[in-house]
Amino acid sequence: MTAIMIQGAGSNVGKSMLVAGLCRAALRRGLSVAPFKPQNMSNNAAVTADGGEIGRAQALQALASRLEPITDMNPILLKPETDVGAQVVVQGKRVATVKARDYAALKPQLIGAVLESFNRLKAMHDIVIVEGAGSPAEVNLRAGDIANMGFARAADVPVILAGDIDRGGVIAQIVGTQAVLDPEDAAMIAGFLINKFRGDPSLFDDGYRLIEARTGWRGFGVLPWFAQAHKLPAEDALDLRSGPSSGGVKIACLALSRIANFDDLDPLKAEPGVDLVMVRAGETIPCDAQLVIIPGSKSTRGDLEFLRAQGWDIDLMAHYRRGGHVLGICGGYQMLGRVVRDPGGIEGAPGETAGLGLLDVETEMTPDKRLTRTRAVHAASGLEVEGYEIHIGRTEGPDRARPFAQVEGQPEGAISACGRVTGSYLHGLFAADAFRAAFLGQIGIAASGLSHSAGVEAALDALADHVEAHLDVAGILALAR
Repeated sequence: MTAIMIQGAGSNVGKSMLVAGLCRAALRRGLSVAPFKPQNMSNNAAVTADGGEIGRAQALQALASRLEPITDMNPILLKPETDVGAQVVVQGKRVATVKARDYAALKPQLIGAVLESFNRLKAMHDIVIVEGAGSPAEVNLRAGDIANMGFARAADVPVILAGDIDRGGVIAQIVGTQAVLDPEDAAMIAGFLINKFRGDPSLFDDGYRLIEARTGWRGFGVLPWFAQAHKLPAEDALDLRSGPSSGGVKIACLALSRIANFDDLDPLKAEPGVDLVMVRAGETIPCDAQLVIIPGSKSTRGDLEFLRAQGWDIDLMAHYRRGGHVLGICGGYQMLGRVVRDPGGIEGAPGETAGLGLLDVETEMTPDKRLTRTRAVHAASGLEVEGYEIHIGRTEGPDRARPFAQVEGQPEGAISACGRVTGSYLHGLFAADAFRAAFLGQIGIAASGLSHSAGVEAALDALADHVEAHLDVAGILALAR
């Protein structure tokens, strides 16, 4: 019943992966371990065993701990809907949509839920490994903080500060963080570690000793770059990358401005016969793509406008006329229809936006949110699949007479009359090996025999080995209180 917290000297320093590696390392030492993140900001969410949603990184960390993900692992989830506003999810349930400047006033009301969830986890496990958000060096956000030092002090959890040497300036990251922190906050930090080193770590010995001397903090090691990181689900859309080129069949995915639940792509990226290409703003959809995926979005109408601003609507029609296939998942499914209506202004200003017209369906946004794990039967192959739904809106129209799947005997999704355009609300389908092989076979990609779950498990074990080899894991775990 102890805890330790990993905070970062900046955003994207690798905190999520560090916590996953430490969770698996602690588990292999015979400890009951659970991950925890007080506040997360991500549109890449996972549906939990208790019927809520949490950040995808905490779901991966739960897998590293061999636990079912539950909402207590990430009690506050912020899901950006616009540049200035976000949906606020508390203990798995949406409670409000607020502008960024108004969230500060809301935070003091949320610390109770954060501590309640943390204390439940702590009571159930030998150790809880906590991940901070952003950086405690953002002292302008310190008032009412529930994500970093505000939480650490309220829960009395010691902190290890992680710096990212890959982006440069890591000495300033660590020393500078101490310099700007309130002394009582700085006193919560028990030590530091360096992440993402490339090359010979001994070349940083002088810098490492300088940080120890300047801060008085204990160093817990220098962790080299983890080469298998791409095999684990990414939470941040900034981490989305095209897969390694294999000379296989090209699948293009549109990198929407509010892309959500993009871990749908991970099993495809791992397929040896697939070249997965992320199409970014200002780029064109490759002419030789066999399949174009329009992924989930946190703002369907907003991303329809974004899509058109890139000229992707023109590219998609050309792709379709060439005989190419199109798959829309969740928000992407909604975009494929004739129109998306939002009379209540649930995702933005009330109104409607013309869809791409590749499916004969229409969508209306509704205030109720469907949030569930789902078992389905793929209509074309008869294969059972497991996925999850996390969306608002109802989609109806003639193409629903050709469903993608059956869920509890009811049709799900839609397929065009030509059979080359498919829409579905089901996320996570490609993690099912048999279904993935059948689906890819329809577009000419031979089955590879890849086991996605086995690949993720092997990568988590390799991450734990990596952490054990280069960090003082025993010392880190001994700090927990």
